[in-house]
This record gives sequence, C-alpha cells and structure tokens, in this order.
Amino acid sequence: MTRIHATAIVDPRAELADDVEVGPYSIIGPDVTIGAGTWIGPHVVISGPTVIGQRNRIFQFASLGTECQDKKYRGEPTRLEVGDDNVIRESCTLHRGTVQDVGLTKVGSRNLLMVNTHLAHDVVVGNDNIIANNAGIAGHVNIGDFVIIGGNSGIHQFCRIGSYAMLGGGTTLFKDIPAFVMASGNPAVARGMNFEGMKRKGWSSETVNTLRKAYKIVYRDGLTLEAAYPLLDALAADVPEVNIFIDSLRASTRGIAR
Repeated sequence: MTRIHATAIVDPRAELADDVEVGPYSIIGPDVTIGAGTWIGPHVVISGPTVIGQRNRIFQFASLGTECQDKKYRGEPTRLEVGDDNVIRESCTLHRGTVQDVGLTKVGSRNLLMVNTHLAHDVVVGNDNIIANNAGIAGHVNIGDFVIIGGNSGIHQFCRIGSYAMLGGGTTLFKDIPAFVMASGNPAVARGMNFEGMKRKGWSSETVNTLRKAYKIVYRDGLTLEAAYPLLDALAADVPEVNIFIDSLRASTRGIAR
C-alpha cells in the first residue's frame, strides 16, 4: 500500500506504485510516474512530465522535473527520466529538457547525487556515477558510466565526460574528458588515468598497462588525434577496453582537456 503522509500533496493525475512512500510536506504534481520501492523524503517537489523508476531514495528539499533555467524555454512538454536504485540527496535539482535538444533530461541507474547537485536541462547521466556535493552540471552535458565528479565542480554546457573518468574537487571543465582520464584544476587539466581504480575493479595487468600506453599516445607523444587513432586501434585489437577510450575521443565535439 502506498504510504503518503497526511501533509503531502499528490496530484490525482500522478501514478505511484503501491509501495511508494511520500514524506511530510512533499508535493507530487501531475504527469509524474514513480516506480515500486521508491522512498521520497519530506519537503520534496516533483513536477511532470517526469518518470522515476524503482527503489530510488530522494531526500529532503530535492526538486525534480521543474521547468529549466533556459530563456528559450516556452513551456513545451519536455521530460525528466530517472532510472532505478539512485540516491538523490538533499537539495538536488534536476530540470527537464528543452526542444532545442531532444526534450529529455535523463539519469540512469545506481547513481549517487550528493547534496546540492544540479543537473540542468538536457543532461544525460549514465549508470553507477558519483557526483559530489555542490557540483553544477550545465545544459546538454553527457556523462558516461562509473564517473566520479568531485565536490564544487562546474561543468560547462555541451561537455562530455567519458566512462570511468574522474574529476577532482573544484574542477572547472570547459572541454571534454575522455574515458578513464583523471582531471582537475581551473581550467581542467588531464593528470593521468585512474589506474588504481582499475586495479581495485580487478582489471588485469595487461588491460591496465595497455591503457597506460593509450594515454601516453594521446597525451605524451605530441600527436594529433588523427595520427594517434591508428596506434590506438592497434592496441584495441588485443585489449577491447581501449575502444572505450577511443570512442570517447571520437565523440568529442569541444576538444579534449589536455
């Protein structure tokens, strides 16, 4: 049975699974769908159109699915989609998309969004990411899987952050970060790859060492990306994980942080 606190306001046009819990003074608007096992704490506001998956935990003062902070927005029925098993901590803000993009802000599954994280319009976040306190993610940013973004970081609009990348605290990012790369600073500068994280995940020495070679080709050998690609492709023939690195380089539209 759905457990809705007596002080919460749930619009009759919202669809909540039978075991969803809604805390005191929270407001669930129309065109909101919330999946099974999701817990919504006190003083949360969720506007629609928004779809939230299963077993999410959303803490107090979070605001999901409100219209975006874009002066071009004219009330179009854009959307927010959130997957399963996410933890969205206090005062996070997740805005809907815009028709200038595909009209969708999307968060995958098993992400941890720490206190005061902001996801602007048309942001796409993959799975298993950690975004630390006070991180600001501007519009149209794309974040892969298993990414760590340090606290107080700011990500410029249209940037891409590849899977397994890591940004240090207080990083200001104006360009793209390829997969596996660690970066920090204002502006962000590449500091290496997260080799220690790879080892902790149980990746083989061959994989780690080959990715080390791939990083050196791009960041240490003074090559253009076009000149680097044949060398990277040769490494990927033996270690498929290098393809994740290559794909993130090819997907870059703003240039990569060096």
